Amino acid sequence: MALTIIVTRDVEMRYRGFLTSVMLEVSPGVYVAPDMSTAVRGRVWNVMSDWWQTLGRGSLTMVWRDTAMVGNIRMEVLGEPAKKIVDADGVLLVKRK
Repeated sequence: MALTIIVTRDVEMRYRGFLTSVMLEVSPGVYVAPDMSTAVRGRVWNVMSDWWQTLGRGSLTMVWRDTAMVGNIRMEVLGEPAKKIVDADGVLLVKRK
């Protein structure tokens, strides 16, 4: 289990209703779950992916700890992120568009 964070931007209200049923909304569009299992995280992402494929508006970013990845962070993104994360010799950096 790992801390999971989801950030939504310019998406329909259905995402908010769904995400608040499984996570805490700590700021508008920012959801956290301190101990979300891999299975639950996968199901949540599948629901959001299906909706996004149909609706196609805004963007969603999910982040959680993964020690197998550079910087120990894994990210999944739907839509156009506001920033791009790049690997610079094992260090994650933010590249603004």
